[in-house]
Amino acid sequence: MTKTKPAPLESDTKVGGYRVVRKLASGGFGVVYLAVGSDGQRVAIKEYLPASLVERAPGAMVPAADPEKLSLYRLGLKSFFEEGRSLAQISHPSVVSVLNFFRENETVYMVMNYLEGASLQEFIMTARELKRKKIFRESTIRSLFDEILQGLRVVHQHKMLHLDIKPANLFITDDDKPILIDFGAAREVLGQQDKRFRPMYTPGFAAPEMYKRDASFGPWTDIYAVGACIYACMTGYPPYEATQRLDKDRLPMQLSKLRGVYSDNLIEIVEWCMALDPLARPQSVFNLQKELGGDAPRRYTQLTLGEKMRMHIDELVHDTRSRVDRARQVTRLGAGAGAAKRER
Repeated sequence: MTKTKPAPLESDTKVGGYRVVRKLASGGFGVVYLAVGSDGQRVAIKEYLPASLVERAPGAMVPAADPEKLSLYRLGLKSFFEEGRSLAQISHPSVVSVLNFFRENETVYMVMNYLEGASLQEFIMTARELKRKKIFRESTIRSLFDEILQGLRVVHQHKMLHLDIKPANLFITDDDKPILIDFGAAREVLGQQDKRFRPMYTPGFAAPEMYKRDASFGPWTDIYAVGACIYACMTGYPPYEATQRLDKDRLPMQLSKLRGVYSDNLIEIVEWCMALDPLARPQSVFNLQKELGGDAPRRYTQLTLGEKMRMHIDELVHDTRSRVDRARQVTRLGAGAGAAKRER
């Protein structure tokens, strides 16, 4: 039986001196509301409300945590509160502004600037539908990520990591300012304690170390995700999931298809950021910024006909193997089901 999600706060509810207007979004760890302050300013309020740990009936204010999950809930609550406190100390145009954070109703609320615009993910999907050779121009990609990296560098200087950088969490305002939103500190803390939270990371954008319980994270972990976002801006799609790449890394082949469309330098930057070995990636945002903003002449290497043919053959072989593997899997499942019927 599917667990019912905790009900969001109703419109006109008062919390921390703000009046809730409506729900804007919800996820596995919280709900975001449009609200209005006593001065009439519109804000976004994020409420810590992990769906797998608490329940809340419609019209209620206080989440009810299962006694067995109470310690885990409080651990995430503490992390969410600390995240709000840390973000409130950061003032940068490319990082979401936390105006206030407070405890109420046995949970925590984070008050942020209300942003108008759309996520990078929405821009990518729109551009992809146009079916152009380039999803975004290279100059646009470099300019966009230069601003994002400026903000991320400040975040890292405050000893914080984002841990969930992806196109959906890069917001482009109506006046074309990119902003990092939706940090993942609470997700990470809970993920270290309970394996149920590991899938919250987004396939394709999560570095391979994020799938290991005892791995150490650092700036290089966010940098992997930045490289994956640049890849998505070049191709219109997320890259292969890190776990798939560890089995067979097809990223170099995918990137080689972009030769001649984007500069060799940009392609090499993505490959550098997305190295499977954390030590092979840029170890700081500053290192990446220097390369991304470098003014060296950009070469565009075209694929030869032979290279294109070899890539095509390699893809056919890979697709054939995948189909064979799937067929074997189905056959094994069918044989297992038949054996089970005979036993009964």
